[in-house]
Amino acid sequence: MRKTLVLLITLCTILSAQSQIKIPYTRHVLSNGLNVLLHEDHSTPTVTVNTWFHVGSGYEKPGRTGFAHLFEHLMFMGSGHVAEGEFDKLLEAAGAENNGSTTEDRTNYYEDLPSNALELALYLDSDRMGFLVDAMTPQSVDAQRAVVKNERRQSYENRPYGLSEETILKNLYPPTHPYSWPVIGSMADLSAATYDDVVEFFKTYYVPNNASIAIAGDINPQETLKLVEKWFGGIPAGKPVEPQNPAAVRLNEEKILVIEDRVQLPRLYMTWITPQRFAPGDAELDVLANILSSGKNSRLYQKLVYELQIAQDVRASQGSSKLSSQFQIVATARSGHTLEELKKVIQHEIDKIKDEAPMQRELQRSVNQYEASFLDGLEKPGGFGGKANQLNEYFYYAGNPDYANEDLSRYKALSADDIQSAALKYLSDNERVILSIVPKGKKDLAVQPKAEDK
Repeated sequence: MRKTLVLLITLCTILSAQSQIKIPYTRHVLSNGLNVLLHEDHSTPTVTVNTWFHVGSGYEKPGRTGFAHLFEHLMFMGSGHVAEGEFDKLLEAAGAENNGSTTEDRTNYYEDLPSNALELALYLDSDRMGFLVDAMTPQSVDAQRAVVKNERRQSYENRPYGLSEETILKNLYPPTHPYSWPVIGSMADLSAATYDDVVEFFKTYYVPNNASIAIAGDINPQETLKLVEKWFGGIPAGKPVEPQNPAAVRLNEEKILVIEDRVQLPRLYMTWITPQRFAPGDAELDVLANILSSGKNSRLYQKLVYELQIAQDVRASQGSSKLSSQFQIVATARSGHTLEELKKVIQHEIDKIKDEAPMQRELQRSVNQYEASFLDGLEKPGGFGGKANQLNEYFYYAGNPDYANEDLSRYKALSADDIQSAALKYLSDNERVILSIVPKGKKDLAVQPKAEDK
């Protein structure tokens, strides 16, 4: 009962009488350019320190990929005043949890810990921001490089269907586009990177003026800001980071690709380039993905898995990013069925949306599911999806940490006609990559090229 009461109180602080979402915060900018976002929440005696470095694999250059993900590993391996292995030991002794993640747009690190251990997290994070290079050596870089290369082997080369993402990105974008390579980088680039290359990347991007720290939970904002000044204020700013400015990209053809792999069942991938996060069309395609594949009542699940029983699974998603997004449908065929069969059914369901807007109940169910998930994430301050991370995410992508209400309003304002219009505008038959991954020697199970392409 007590836990339920706490959650209800927390939700009441988020939602006002007009159902407006508010995450009260204050923003401060230190003299070195570090953005500090503070959110006070005394519902539990815990605090989260969530740091975003505004760099991901999309800031790398062709031939020099994988650096952002490499630093996700190096950041936990000791810094100028913290010996190797001490970072995790100190946090675990304080009852804390921590983790990190890298995308094409940003690198994120967080610590969830008791509020009386806040200064420990600030000390550790400031040391790796200001003094990581002091502890780095060619040997330590080589050690983590080997770890990342092994991770790549496990996740890409040696994993069933593992080369799908890399193949799709390479064919979806031109080779100079920041999204044309996977976050983990290429094996050749990881091998070729020198110690000096890695140090230069860190000094360029892992600087206070290219970072933001969101601290949420059981804090006194004034005292917390003093602690942040104490630990981060003396770290010198780096040179201004040049903004990304790639040319607008559009795929003007349908690419039909086949990979033979050590798999038991064939799998189909259909991918389109779509509008970037928060741009018009992004929320519409998110809802369309839900209508197509979320839950057993969704259109593609009903048709492929339940009614025709030609697919093991199916999922659709709108992967939203800073420069552009990808709308993708993935389906695995059941034994005895081809990917051409799956593609025809998927195409039919897409065409039905283009011909007639989805039903209002489909739209409302999708929006309700999104809202429930959205509010669930705001019940907690920490982790990858809590309030601290949301403040950082909105600050980075929208330029406004207090963007939660606008974000949710994008979905609640949608009509069924908006979903139909998005399908017509962005899911063209002649602007996509279709990838078939089939068992070795079974190319006949793949989607076949059109007659004029043969």
